[in-house]
Amino acid sequence: MERKINRGEKECEGKHSNSEGSEQDKDYKTSLITLNVGGYLYITQKQTLTKYPDSFLEGIINGKIMCPFDADGHYFIDRDGLLFRHILNFLRNGELLLPEGFRENQLLAQEADFFQLKVLSDAVKSRWEKEQLASRETTFLEITDSHDRSQGLRIFCNAPDFIAKIKSRIVLVSKSRLDGFPEEFSVSSNIIQFKYFIKSENGTRLVLKEDNTFVCTLETLKFEAIMMALKCGFRLLTSLDCSKGSIVHSDALHFIK
Repeated sequence: MERKINRGEKECEGKHSNSEGSEQDKDYKTSLITLNVGGYLYITQKQTLTKYPDSFLEGIINGKIMCPFDADGHYFIDRDGLLFRHILNFLRNGELLLPEGFRENQLLAQEADFFQLKVLSDAVKSRWEKEQLASRETTFLEITDSHDRSQGLRIFCNAPDFIAKIKSRIVLVSKSRLDGFPEEFSVSSNIIQFKYFIKSENGTRLVLKEDNTFVCTLETLKFEAIMMALKCGFRLLTSLDCSKGSIVHSDALHFIK
């Protein structure tokens, strides 16, 4: 009798445990929501979509806003399906994180406004304004002789990223060719000063050692800067010194996109 009772108790405990497990599974499944946004399916948790009270998504999930369903019974939202990944990432992370080179700020701001996410909308608009301000500012890079600032090349551009790209290219080449780097020249935010410039029939060389080890000629640097600019979608606005008669003889290059 005692065995039967114990067995029965175990059976009851097992059923009770299974019942709790099934209830937990059921609760977990019901917390998952599938959204069809412009033909793109997104699966996330209910708590993610309801993170911001009074938002469009919170209203749908809690029945405040009527939303149509697609053929499979998923909520259907007729918005930009690709951009919605950034909306969802914002809900998950609580901050605006966008991939490098993102250029759809205006569209994303519109999506944020539609989903009634003011915090996100403000963050996108702030980012957009900063990018526009940066694009209007002309930045420059000066490559000069540390003993004679009149010798060298100046590159102007309205894109700080491009100036940084040219700068890193010069530093990279210099490191690979000169054993004395960085003692032989100094690098600051907008200026690279070489220890010596030596002029020859083949053009001005960026020379850093007495044995005539050099990085490159200024003419080569000008051509490379122009090619890099064209590949990045910039155009040469002016050489800023037409009296020289040729781009390779100019002291400055000005690029704009």
